[in-house]
Amino acid sequence: MSKYRNLIITSALAATLGAAPAFAEKFGLGRTALPEEIAAWDLDISPDGTGLPVGSGNAFDGEELFADYCAICHGDFAEGVDNWPKLAGGMDTLDHEDPLKTVGSYWPFLSTTFDYVRRSMPFGNAQTLTDDEVYAIVAYILYSNDLVDDDFELSNENFLEVEMPNAGGFIVDDRLTSEAHFVREPCMADCKEGTPEVVMRAMVLDVTPEETKARKVQELMDATKPDADRDTAAVAETAVVAEAATEEAEPVAEEAPVEEVVALDPEMIAKGEKVFKKCKACHQVGEKAKNKTGPVLNGIVGAPAGAVEGFKYSKPMAAAGEDGLVWTEEELTAFLTKPKAYMKKTKMSFAGLKKEADIDAVLTYLKSFGQ
Repeated sequence: MSKYRNLIITSALAATLGAAPAFAEKFGLGRTALPEEIAAWDLDISPDGTGLPVGSGNAFDGEELFADYCAICHGDFAEGVDNWPKLAGGMDTLDHEDPLKTVGSYWPFLSTTFDYVRRSMPFGNAQTLTDDEVYAIVAYILYSNDLVDDDFELSNENFLEVEMPNAGGFIVDDRLTSEAHFVREPCMADCKEGTPEVVMRAMVLDVTPEETKARKVQELMDATKPDADRDTAAVAETAVVAEAATEEAEPVAEEAPVEEVVALDPEMIAKGEKVFKKCKACHQVGEKAKNKTGPVLNGIVGAPAGAVEGFKYSKPMAAAGEDGLVWTEEELTAFLTKPKAYMKKTKMSFAGLKKEADIDAVLTYLKSFGQ
């Protein structure tokens, strides 16, 4: 390790001062780096494409590679896991108080993405991806940001044709010249008369927290509890009311049969809510649900495929909807078991639910949300 470090130090001096042999002789450290040794770590790629390797990769292959190498930290759809960075989303948030800065919303040059993936990823095993694999992964990141179609192929030949949404959002930092009239020589001694004194302490200002962090977090969680919890209780109450109403109702004439309405099992709904946590990174349900990486799932059971307004479906899913696919319980069960096997090139990278009981529970949970 020390020899390698000395080699880098000597190489850096050579690049900066052009006098590596003299320094090596003077200090007796290292030697001049060979051209092939410099090339091994000189991987930078400029926004104009300088340094870009020959190769290509498409978004579909990139999805598989992303699932294998990147999803554990960045999520199946580049939505981020825990505190790991989100790589997709955040469009139109840069003017917000808390903007979401992702590859799609913030980064001005695609070369930055390619360079970083090629140089530093996968985490803990950097520079093990081939150039074609990097092209494919970057293509999938673009697709996750809705910047290209699912059949897009990225290569060194069309790389510069990709326009990033925030390419014009940066300016050259010229404050040293444009704001030179504001610059003053800093005061380094005797800047203020007298000796600074402490006039008040945090306890007096009443800013020292008395409650424990755990209690504060629990209160916050209770205050922001999802609508699903309340909906579960509401469904249970509805089931009791429905049962009482059935007992008091008058007999229905045989010539006008009424379809029996089966109340949903509250326990199954609660179990399904837990299973749905695997889906919440991409899908929302409830009154205020919005399309995210995946569409809103209100009323999905029994609905036509690819029919949620405002969501951009993959081509296969849109085509299936046009051909009349309806999300019956049987179709949803087959899809949730193994999405990739059910529909090739679906945007849903989730591997699937292995337990039949989990699928039954999550379907019951989804039934509790109407349109």
